[in-house]
Amino acid sequence: MKVLVLNCGSSSLKYQLMNMEDESSLAKGLVERIGIDGAFLEHEPAEGEEVTIENEIPDHSVAIKMVIDALLDDAHGVIDDMDEISAVGHRVVHGGEEFSDSVLIDDEVYDAIDGVKDLAPLHNPPNLLGIEVSQELMPETPDVAVFDTAFHQTMPAKSYLYALPYEWYKEHDVRRYGFHGTSHKYVSQRAAELLDKPIEDLKIITCHLGNGASVAAIDGGKVVDTSMGLTPLEGLVMGTRCGDIDPAIVPFMMEKEDLSPAEIDNILNKESGVAGISGVSSDFRDLEEAAQEGNERAKVAIDVFCQRVKKYIGSYSAALGGVDVVVFTAGIGENAIGIRAEILEDLAYLGFTLDEEKNDVRGEESIITTDNSDNIAMVIPTNEELVIARDTKRLVIKA
Repeated sequence: MKVLVLNCGSSSLKYQLMNMEDESSLAKGLVERIGIDGAFLEHEPAEGEEVTIENEIPDHSVAIKMVIDALLDDAHGVIDDMDEISAVGHRVVHGGEEFSDSVLIDDEVYDAIDGVKDLAPLHNPPNLLGIEVSQELMPETPDVAVFDTAFHQTMPAKSYLYALPYEWYKEHDVRRYGFHGTSHKYVSQRAAELLDKPIEDLKIITCHLGNGASVAAIDGGKVVDTSMGLTPLEGLVMGTRCGDIDPAIVPFMMEKEDLSPAEIDNILNKESGVAGISGVSSDFRDLEEAAQEGNERAKVAIDVFCQRVKKYIGSYSAALGGVDVVVFTAGIGENAIGIRAEILEDLAYLGFTLDEEKNDVRGEESIITTDNSDNIAMVIPTNEELVIARDTKRLVIKA
């Protein structure tokens, strides 16, 4: 069984074709700048050289058609016929309260996803486009929606409700949803596998640290709290997103700078975070280099980021009633050796003792605490595509 995984953004498309007999990747790639000049597709077969195809790509229909053509190509393709694709798994960012699990897509599911697009206006519309085009090009192939929010639906009301008029929740769905669910799900389950312990017996804090970043508190395999909220803006300081702030800042700065709602939203999402503090970059590699060269704002930006992660780990250890494992994943979590060290430096009181030699690792599964550390910190590269492919296979076989 071969599953095509699609992750459609507003101007990009990530894809991966997976052989679910052994869960291997046959090919993966990225389409960039959809609808923009200079568009291209990068295609990387598992066996063979990466190719870049430059072309005019006006919309997602053309992008997905290019992906299929690349998969079928005589020189760098990995399948002989489109019928070899048994199912398509779609990453969908927001499922609202409607979906606590992945689901086969029909008209009713499509309408439900469309119905919550105002909760994720930057993400759900391109996700829906991907579904539409997939169904148009492969009408006989089943499509599955895998939601970023679904894994977090186990949160109790005390974690997901905001202290706002209750009518806002009932009438407008204003509550905490959480995101990066496929990543938190994968690395928490993988941690239990690597430790050879039942996940039901573990209290795990997963730290998905990338340009977008979030933390989840997972008790026995179920989320009890997570840092992102109604939207992916709440929680940790991120690349360009502010994370937690005093909400009174919003009307205060709107008045001071004569900003519209759209303008302040853009600033909080795209001009804040470590980029806003440092004035250097949203890329932590650039920040670390600048900090080493004496740039104080870059150093402060890193310190603010690490401080926020430490605060969430501390608060979630309280919410869990203790912690057994902390997992670092995503671009920063998997690769930023110094940032992991800074985060763990003040967590000895929770039973974490960093092993600097073990922590000298990038992009590999590794326990980074000492052998006699009371609790365990790990690095686990995330694999959201595999989670999507697994759920797709499960639902298609079940159907």
